[in-house]
Amino acid sequence: MQRDELELDLPPVFEIGEKVRVRKLLKNDGTFPGQEIGAVLAKKGDIGYVASIGTYLQSSYIYAVHFLNTGFVVGCKKKELESVEETNESNAPRK
Repeated sequence: MQRDELELDLPPVFEIGEKVRVRKLLKNDGTFPGQEIGAVLAKKGDIGYVASIGTYLQSSYIYAVHFLNTGFVVGCKKKELESVEETNESNAPRK
């Protein structure tokens, strides 16, 4: 995406209910209530689910990700997330 191209001109990359992984450490920048500024909200590799999709400054999507291990719902940018493919938990062959 070029600098002058709006992310909102395209459909969201992630869907509501999609399982995602955080690509970097996320800290409270002062917009997360009940936690001190600088408190860790999600660590690199944490798994969550997209709960809702909003917009930021009429230019990009913000994905509200629910992290089940902490209960936090954190707003994330596209570049902070990656999709997690559902894998078969069992190594047994399918019949």
